[in-house]
Amino acid sequence: MADVGTLPGSVAQRIRLVVLDVDGVLTDGGLYIGATGTGERTEVKRFEITDGLGIRLLQESGIQVGVVTGRVSHAVRIRADELGIAECHQNPTAAKLPIMEAMLERLGIGWDETAFVGDDLPDLPVLRRVGLPVAVANAAAEVRAEARWITHRTGGHGAVREFAEALLRTRGEWNGVVERYLAARGDT
Repeated sequence: MADVGTLPGSVAQRIRLVVLDVDGVLTDGGLYIGATGTGERTEVKRFEITDGLGIRLLQESGIQVGVVTGRVSHAVRIRADELGIAECHQNPTAAKLPIMEAMLERLGIGWDETAFVGDDLPDLPVLRRVGLPVAVANAAAEVRAEARWITHRTGGHGAVREFAEALLRTRGEWNGVVERYLAARGDT
């Protein structure tokens, strides 16, 4: 099992892209499904606000962020748009490897320059290929076994923020990116 406290420095320095699963990583994995009065299907997901700030700080530092999920949901598209994530891919078959291959080729980024944060079995093919495989604390045992880094926090409860901070701290960029974030808000 990976050491949850130490992110490999040489690996962290190479990362140019962080890709996130959604259900179980950006959310707690629960689905809220209902219908309107006219019978139109609705789905609601809960996203952790601190994860959003972690994503923004990664982007501010020049790291691209993408989403690859095995479920199609309007809520995911809305959240990706809010966070400025152009690489948002939703595939109902959960075949993530072909999506990743096409994205990396399009962006000109190598597998060794990519981190992926996952939690369940559909994430395994990608986790086995990326330079920095990351699992959330409550990930499936098989996912944790493939991870080079495991969060303390569970999916949907700040795990992405925890990873973003660890990555940026390891790269020596955390303090600078926080100060730029505060300055942009006029809070310095």
